[in-house]
Amino acid sequence: MFLAVSDLFVNYGKTEVLKAASLEIQEGKISLLLGANGSGKSTLLKTISGLNRPASGSIWFRGKKIDGMPPHEIVRLGIAQVPEGRQVFAPLTVQQNLSLGAYSRRDWQEIGKDIEAMYERFPVLKEKQKQISGSLSGGQQQTLAIARALMGRPKLLLMDEPAQGLSPVVVSEIARIITGLNRDGITIVIVEHNIKLGLSLADKIYVLENGKIAFTAETSDLSAVEYARKIYLAG
Repeated sequence: MFLAVSDLFVNYGKTEVLKAASLEIQEGKISLLLGANGSGKSTLLKTISGLNRPASGSIWFRGKKIDGMPPHEIVRLGIAQVPEGRQVFAPLTVQQNLSLGAYSRRDWQEIGKDIEAMYERFPVLKEKQKQISGSLSGGQQQTLAIARALMGRPKLLLMDEPAQGLSPVVVSEIARIITGLNRDGITIVIVEHNIKLGLSLADKIYVLENGKIAFTAETSDLSAVEYARKIYLAG
């Protein structure tokens, strides 16, 4: 299995956020994680990335147990995250942000080539490469956050609310980027409140409820998708 999460418990202080959460992510697919606010979606992504330590349970990635590993080692294994709210390094330039995306790598010549590849894939970043990132528009910052994550050469990309606060035109562009990355062979897990966008992109949906996966379905199963939509909107 590409990514397997089994009986994961995660606490914030005395509050239990994830409670025996389990799911399996197939390689090469786009998976959508739905759930009401506070259901544990972002917590799950952060725990897979190593930013949160689980109280118990396990996470396996490509045959290696990664729960409890530090984030930089998880990045080296091929998992990158595009965080909620973009979180670019605002005082730094676009190019400096991209360089920091490769912080876990040591192949210096290849890093330079990958920065040029990012500029080729995202021309707006080339135009703005010397600009302070905090001065970019929301859509440009989101593009930069994605490109920065790609600098780690991920096999699995975790995206937390990639369409948050963006105009419909920019959301369409972000959707095009996500589809293109998946076509290039990157497996993607998305947390997204824009359910129409999420369902248009995903191959499979998981609904988190009360800290555990309550429902799973292929998006090709229209009756299951409609059920998932109803219980998500009810939450």
